[in-house]
Amino acid sequence: MIPSIVHVPVPRDWGARQFVPLLIALAVVFTAIAYPLTSGDARDVVSWAIVLLGGTLSVVHAWLSRGLRTGFGVLALVLAASIGFEALGLATGFPYGSWTYSDVLGPTLLGVPFLVPLAWLMMAWPSWLLGRRLAAPVRPERRRAARIAWAAGVFAAWDVVLDPQMVDAGYWTWAHPEPGLPGIDTVPLTNLAGWLLAGAVLMTLLDLLDERTAAPPAISDLAPMLVLGWMTLGGALAHAGWLDLPGSAAWGAGLGAVVLAVLAIQRRRSVPRR
Repeated sequence: MIPSIVHVPVPRDWGARQFVPLLIALAVVFTAIAYPLTSGDARDVVSWAIVLLGGTLSVVHAWLSRGLRTGFGVLALVLAASIGFEALGLATGFPYGSWTYSDVLGPTLLGVPFLVPLAWLMMAWPSWLLGRRLAAPVRPERRRAARIAWAAGVFAAWDVVLDPQMVDAGYWTWAHPEPGLPGIDTVPLTNLAGWLLAGAVLMTLLDLLDERTAAPPAISDLAPMLVLGWMTLGGALAHAGWLDLPGSAAWGAGLGAVVLAVLAIQRRRSVPRR
């Protein structure tokens, strides 16, 4: 059902250019499945494996679909934006609120653990691609704004699922976790506001990058859409069934359902009537 709703075009010519991103995406999914089944040091290793594979997928897909300049541009922009926003938040509390990272995350840059920018890299490019798809029916003069808004919303929705999981794992702690979304009492609403702001800035940069550097897409978006869908909806399933995080599970499922409903409506309207 989901592939039919999302309707990701799959080229007939499945050469290495098509297979490499899909193989990386499948590795991300299978590694993510292992997360709720592990604990302790093994879970930390799985977390690193997920973001390394996911970040690699974003860069490789941007490169193979739109050119080497776009691939390097995605890498540079996402890493710079993530470190900048995270370091600003740690130093000032803006725009997310006040939190502290655990030492278990390892080496840092400006106080930001290396794992964090890699997580941004994993999800930013797929979020922009989905935002592009969701904004496609909008009138051309409004399409850029709609694309950025959708992409920033998708990016923030992913964190609604992720952040309670990371707090539960002991990776970071919020100084003032309330008020939060209903059902989530470990992450403040300021974090969601911060992600929407940071997402809007980052998606604007990615949109400009694509406009200035990219050739027409050479491969489908199947691989990044698979990762984005699994990290959101699969994450919600893991929260409900294994991680005892029913609040974030419900939010992840609900937000994912909204996106799928919009895609289904768009698909229905695009099908020619007899």
